Amino acid sequence: MSSDGLQAAGRRSLVDETIEQLREQLSAGSWPVGGRIPTEHELAERLGVGRNTVREAIRVLAHAGMLVSRQGEGTFVRSTSDPASVLRGVQRSGVRDVLEVRAALETEAARLAALRHTPEDIARMRAALAREAEIIAAEPDRTGREATVEHDLEFHTAVVEAAHNPALTEVYRYFGASVRESMRASFGDHEMPEVVVATHQALVDAIESGDPELAEAACRSLLAEPIGAVEQLLAAIAARK
Repeated sequence: MSSDGLQAAGRRSLVDETIEQLREQLSAGSWPVGGRIPTEHELAERLGVGRNTVREAIRVLAHAGMLVSRQGEGTFVRSTSDPASVLRGVQRSGVRDVLEVRAALETEAARLAALRHTPEDIARMRAALAREAEIIAAEPDRTGREATVEHDLEFHTAVVEAAHNPALTEVYRYFGASVRESMRASFGDHEMPEVVVATHQALVDAIESGDPELAEAACRSLLAEPIGAVEQLLAAIAARK
């Protein structure tokens, strides 16, 4: 192994092993954010692989957002964390974990939305909620109620985007796949509480009022019931073991 922790890659999958070793070095901070990594030739020698293998590994890590190549300058570190691994971790999380993160993201979004929303934002929230209410009214026995998932996610996404914080919006979108799966799991479980349109309407009203504390409280109230229900389900499962 060389002084910077790199070692010759094995034969199983040269590109995959090279990607993994470079990812580990990036995560360990071997090369600082903004700094230039060694050249393809240097990396190929240290890893004991061909330059084409290194070039492909760099291409994959650049696509993942960890590296950036600049023509005539070299390859530089953009991030020491791999967003893909973060997403995989989120996707492995349980319903409770997802709901707790939703609470953290959405309550802050609701607070900001009260201060920054536009009339178009409010109209979008109410439209999504109206579509959801129509489905609930038409399906009193929950049959086909999964159709409300997309409208419910649309509603919550509208709340987040009304904060007009691009970073918050991107994090929530990145997190959206797990939010959707969490919702589907919840709607498929008859022990989970049904969507209460009134609490959703209360959130929109609070945001429209321009009161950030009221909006934050309304959002917490909206999410408290499903989080509490999940806690009870998990406790019941644990008791049966």
